[in-house]
Amino acid sequence: MPWMNLGPAHRLAREEFAGRDPEAMAYNAAVPFDPAKKEFCVPFLGARYLVRYPEGEVVEEGGSREVPQEVQILLLHYLSKATPALPEGRWIAFQELPGGFIYTGPFYNRAVRPLVGLFGQRPDLLVRAAEMLGGERIEGGDVAVCIPVLPKVPLAFLIWTGDEEFPPAGNVLFDASAPRHLPTEDYALLPGLVLGKIKDLLRGGNLG
Repeated sequence: MPWMNLGPAHRLAREEFAGRDPEAMAYNAAVPFDPAKKEFCVPFLGARYLVRYPEGEVVEEGGSREVPQEVQILLLHYLSKATPALPEGRWIAFQELPGGFIYTGPFYNRAVRPLVGLFGQRPDLLVRAAEMLGGERIEGGDVAVCIPVLPKVPLAFLIWTGDEEFPPAGNVLFDASAPRHLPTEDYALLPGLVLGKIKDLLRGGNLG
């Protein structure tokens, strides 16, 4: 979250999370809550994260590495801010999110530019990466995929491969229900986290 100090943002996220009813959060976020262990289990980018209530500690299930602070904040925000709204199946641009114009620069630099850099010449890799993260190909662009990043937060990644006259281009779209589950500043960050995960898959040789 490049425009904010992560320490205070994390503290505020934990405080808000602790003040919410856990059963209501589980219902709204469409994730399970274990009342005996007092923890949520949140699927995110091919992994599962345990979020303990009310302290807000976040650990990766079966993982040994510390969860990056921006991921912890994002998961706490999702649990505390998600509403009962379901995905609508209608895509909107980042600029259509509330106040999206304020974060256009961070969004372009962290989402669109890396997307085109990774897949502008190899859109087939985007499809394979999406499938590894539980996504699928959809209509749009020259190649487009939908990736279920969080239970109620799908993202669409689109690539136009370009030609002799025009360079490759890309975009990231959001479900029309997106504003009801996370604040816009989180959506400026979220595609970059997805692309970071894809880069890890590429480095590991999983995409060829």
